[in-house]
Amino acid sequence: MDLLRSLPIGLYLEQPVTWLHRLDPRVKMVWLMSILVTPILANAQWRFALVGLLLVLTISARIPYRVWRQQLGWLALLSLAVMLLTFVMPDGLEVSQPDRMPPAEVLNPAVSETQSGTESGDQSAVEPDNQGESPSGDQPNPEVSAPPLPQPTAYRFVVFQWGPITVTRRSLDLGIRVGTLLFTLIYGTNLYLLTTAPEEITLALEALMKPLRWFRVPVTEIALTVTLSLRFIPLVLEEVQNLVRSVQTRAINWQKLGVRGSAQVWLAVVERLLENLLLRAEQIAAAMEVRGFTSPNQHQVRWYQLILRRWDWFALGLLVVLWWLRLSWGQNTL
Repeated sequence: MDLLRSLPIGLYLEQPVTWLHRLDPRVKMVWLMSILVTPILANAQWRFALVGLLLVLTISARIPYRVWRQQLGWLALLSLAVMLLTFVMPDGLEVSQPDRMPPAEVLNPAVSETQSGTESGDQSAVEPDNQGESPSGDQPNPEVSAPPLPQPTAYRFVVFQWGPITVTRRSLDLGIRVGTLLFTLIYGTNLYLLTTAPEEITLALEALMKPLRWFRVPVTEIALTVTLSLRFIPLVLEEVQNLVRSVQTRAINWQKLGVRGSAQVWLAVVERLLENLLLRAEQIAAAMEVRGFTSPNQHQVRWYQLILRRWDWFALGLLVVLWWLRLSWGQNTL
């Protein structure tokens, strides 16, 4: 079991260097924010188009198949399961709310008796007029007749029904929204982390958040925290992998332990995991303090120089086209 190879979540791919690696991190961050924002109030075609766009970016960048094979498979299976489960769930439109007020006859019996007497008087006044008419079989006047009923259309609110399984248009639309949004959110973010170094993410985040300095927002501290968090993800996976391997090498007979014994063993493993992670965090803090990183404003390390090149401007131009397509074609008309 190698989590660092089979489950590369939040890890940076150093080799091979693709064209996504060469893009400016600020441009990639703006693209990521656009991909995460454009599904809001978008139609189903646009949501599926974003899923296809992420797959095209992965294939065109020639990211190794071993990197995204297992992760993409599990994520696609999870999104599909959530989508199908939402399809068959009740949409909430057919839930009838009972009237909390009693009928009008119970609230005011006098009014109901007056209305019944008025209706009987109207019927008696109408009956002589009907009796005075000739018994001939004349047809009624077409101008006085009721308007024609609307013709039925091909629209059906229930799309599919088989026994207790019912799929409506609302549940279908909701399932597409949830499934595609889950895939776009997780895979889009992971693709950005896969092709962007943590130091580049820090610089891009600090550059984009620079206007917030006017409001006394600690931009540098936030950027440093993001860098440490991204660097801490492989350490967490490594600790989990080591603990799982230590449990496997001890050849524990889980059948003899039973449910209670197994729960105690895994509780001890989780406790040990938290202790190791806190120890790692303390070691990182001590190493930074020894090297003089007492304040991020006093020790700023510039790993990269942010420069917009020709392909970066071309990517920004494509981003304008993306937003134009979203506003003109991807808008939800419902």
